[in-house]
Amino acid sequence: MKKLILFSVLAIGFAVSGYSQEIAKNALGLRLGDGDGFGAEISYQRGIGGNNRLEFDLGWRDSKKYDAFRITGLYQWVFPIEGDFNWYVGAGGGLGAYDRDDDFDDFDDDDDDGGAYGFVAGDIGIEYNFNIPLLLSLDFRPEVGFNDFDDDFDFDIALGIRYQF
Repeated sequence: MKKLILFSVLAIGFAVSGYSQEIAKNALGLRLGDGDGFGAEISYQRGIGGNNRLEFDLGWRDSKKYDAFRITGLYQWVFPIEGDFNWYVGAGGGLGAYDRDDDFDDFDDDDDDGGAYGFVAGDIGIEYNFNIPLLLSLDFRPEVGFNDFDDDFDFDIALGIRYQF
């Protein structure tokens, strides 16, 4: 019975100490991937206490068919795995604007057009916090858009490289 109580106290203590690991207050860097065609994003993370943070990403795309930019905002919950590894989940959304060139065959009319669009997104990933102020992450972000430019279900997989301060 004493061993069971001792084991329970140790297990609870380990769980509490594992969740008490703090994340960096600020992290700034790049998120590099290509799910919806946006490629590179400037990424900023802001710790908001404990193991929660906000992430803001500014992405852009300049191609022959269209030019676009978007801003994404996510709320994330961060959970330690072991050592300096964490995993995280989040939810959020964003807004964007586009300007497309309809001279290409896959657009229906001959008028150049553009507009704005919105989307909702989820986020799940894993990150490694180095002993230096460097954070590497790999995440998966499913997105649903609300416009003829971005009106489907997209998968965005990206590598994040951020400096923590």
